[in-house]
Amino acid sequence: MTATLTTVRPVPGSPPARPRTRRRRPVGVGAVLAWVVVGLVVLATVFPFYWMIRTALTPAADLITDAGRLFPSDPTLINFRRVLGLATLEETVAAGGSGASIDFVRYTLNSLFYAGSVAVVQTFSCAAAAYAFARLHFPGRDLLFGVFLAGLMIPPIFTLLPNFALVRELDLVGTMAGLVAPALLMNPFTIFFLRQFFLSLPRQVEEAAMLDGVGSLGRFWRITLPMSRGPVATMVLITFVAMWKDYLWPLVAGNSDETRLLSVGLGVFQQQSPNTSPDWTGLMAGSALSVVPVLLILLLLGKQLVQSLNFSAGK
Repeated sequence: MTATLTTVRPVPGSPPARPRTRRRRPVGVGAVLAWVVVGLVVLATVFPFYWMIRTALTPAADLITDAGRLFPSDPTLINFRRVLGLATLEETVAAGGSGASIDFVRYTLNSLFYAGSVAVVQTFSCAAAAYAFARLHFPGRDLLFGVFLAGLMIPPIFTLLPNFALVRELDLVGTMAGLVAPALLMNPFTIFFLRQFFLSLPRQVEEAAMLDGVGSLGRFWRITLPMSRGPVATMVLITFVAMWKDYLWPLVAGNSDETRLLSVGLGVFQQQSPNTSPDWTGLMAGSALSVVPVLLILLLLGKQLVQSLNFSAGK
């Protein structure tokens, strides 16, 4: 049998067929209110950051006169230059500064090492512990996991003095090793978060690898971690941001200029200015520059993070 194709031709004199158009649904009042609320939340979130940039671009002499303006009347980059150490003492004093300086490059490198090392080592050590709680069977597993969860109820201020006493006994005060030691290996929330994700992964792939003679460490490294790239990357970013803005512990344990972090350096920079006229423009310039490394990391890893999360969700 052969099939014949027939074409339907319009009848002469008939009007041309009009393409179908989808009728748009009217926008409801609830949707409008929802978008208004979202816009207000975004504005309230972004506006402090904008005001920080605006203050950093304002000359110190115009800080009071331009207080009610959204844009500085005479924007300048002198505040960024003097925070980065690119301005002379005369230029700093003429710009309204107190002459205080900050080793911005060194403090930034210290913060990158501190936050990066803790984020990477802590996340992978917690991932190993979470895998043990999710897949391995050993006596006292549930009790030990409850002890780890109890750490979520302990405020960090309670562990400040014991950690400092331990670091001092080890003669590590004022060293980078003493800074990263207390938070390097364990975080209760990371263990809980990754354990819950590991429990949701299918066991068939690991069981097949077990039949092939792959041990627990091999299954964790070759199967579980590749399937968990999204959650692991999420915890790395969360830990990095938390360590980047950490202040109290680096202030106590990093009391030397070689190990001072950027967050502590900005506080010292503020304390060096007179109490009667704080150097707000210089402080805002330093604070704005301190956000740049975090934004760059988010821009570099954000796309990979979203793709990993979509891949994990699809699986």
